Amino acid sequence: MNRATFLQRILERREAWDLAVVGGGATGVGIAVDAAARGYDVVLLEQSDFGKGTSSRSTKLVHGGVRYLQQGNLSLVIEALKERGLLFQNAPHLVHDLPFVVPNYQWWEAPFYGIGMKVYDLLAGKYGFGKSVLLSREQVLQRIPTLEQDGLRGGVLYHDGQFDDSRLLVNLAQTAAEKGACLLNYATVLRLVKDGDGSIVGLEFRDEESGRENNFRARCVINATGAFSDELRRQDDPAAEPMIAPSQGVHIVLDRSFLPGDTAIMVPHTRDGRVMFAIPWHGHAIVGTTDTPISEPSLEPRPLAGEVEFILDTAGGYLARRPARGDILSVFTGIRPLVKNGGHSNTAALSRDHSITISKSGLLTIAGGKWTTYRKMAEECVDHAIVLARLEEKPCVTRSLAIHGCHRAPVNGGSLADYGSDAAQIQGLMREQPELARPLHPALPINGAQVVWAVRHEMARTVDDVLARRTRALFLNARAASAMAPAVARLMARELGRDESWQRRQLQEFDRIAAGFVVNP
Repeated sequence: MNRATFLQRILERREAWDLAVVGGGATGVGIAVDAAARGYDVVLLEQSDFGKGTSSRSTKLVHGGVRYLQQGNLSLVIEALKERGLLFQNAPHLVHDLPFVVPNYQWWEAPFYGIGMKVYDLLAGKYGFGKSVLLSREQVLQRIPTLEQDGLRGGVLYHDGQFDDSRLLVNLAQTAAEKGACLLNYATVLRLVKDGDGSIVGLEFRDEESGRENNFRARCVINATGAFSDELRRQDDPAAEPMIAPSQGVHIVLDRSFLPGDTAIMVPHTRDGRVMFAIPWHGHAIVGTTDTPISEPSLEPRPLAGEVEFILDTAGGYLARRPARGDILSVFTGIRPLVKNGGHSNTAALSRDHSITISKSGLLTIAGGKWTTYRKMAEECVDHAIVLARLEEKPCVTRSLAIHGCHRAPVNGGSLADYGSDAAQIQGLMREQPELARPLHPALPINGAQVVWAVRHEMARTVDDVLARRTRALFLNARAASAMAPAVARLMARELGRDESWQRRQLQEFDRIAAGFVVNP
């Protein structure tokens, strides 16, 4: 994972790449892993940082989707539950079982949701994480003592998966690189290169760090840009009908005192048609989400008026201590790349199934889907690309491919556990340079060694890369992340050979980004 090496490889290559992937989120990087693991030559370009958009802003769940069970989309639920099991198998350092309670306040909720969760168990089959059971009022409060007790009758316990989305994405990028893929962040695609017949034969891009423009040839170009899919499709064909119906989901982050145990809460129905979760994550509590249609996607979406209040109101109906704006440590907003379906005006009703299309010029677009099914989406996409590019057929191997950092035994890494097998090397850095072992802020267990590691081994190029996606500081506590930023900038400048003016620009840009994560009381 060395950006300079990857860029040099692209500039020096004269023959066409087998596959060129545009987009460095879960879908694009998953495709790079699949293609490289099969032995194809693959290059990936990302306009910003890996996971800058949707793929770092999820609800942090690897799940079949209780909401899709309610919608009757059993095929999606079955596929997602199977993929959940494979991801737990291939990345056990990042994916783990999380028990959920559906609290019951009406007499009919226990049998209704109890049966629903039994169906969920049944659909999971051998990939199940644990059996659902009915809980008494006392058992529910033992697990979640901060629940609203007035009218509580009991609950339904079920199991699902939890993960760290952007940490998994970084590990997937490392896996792709280890298999021979060439990945470049901060590389904006400027133009699709076509031959005399109008077929796509390559890409022109700009290296955002140097400003230089370059091009290369590819047998197949894959559009995996998620919420931005229509932009590249319009480059290919200005008359292309939009296929993405973007919607945004907001999450708030609270102190762990609102949810002190290791059990999550699932509210099965809110007034916007979604389920709502309260989830323990990295020593904090995440509550969300909303579903609000938007006109255009953005790399830095912000919550709209009323979304934060909606979450606070909903959470306040289930928590004994009602959260207020002043309790919010961070708020993050993600965009769902939903594929349009007929006349649905309510994005909450749109499916999370994915779609693969091929244009007349040969642009292969994969859109929709969800984090949990990224591997299956990548497999299907590469299968299509093999035919389109007339490549030698090679079977998919990712069902049992260990993801970088995979560690079968529990990692004794404390706050570094999410690094899996890399944790020992970060601990080695801390021993070699004790000053790197000190926490950068008392509110978060993040130290200088993690910053150095992110620059040296995870292609972090900006302060935002480190504080938002390599560590999760910005998502956990926006004000603490801002306080850490100057120290992070100094460490990065030393590693990257940057000057003080670079540090000032980085801090100005990070302050602008961090402002979107802060909720004022």
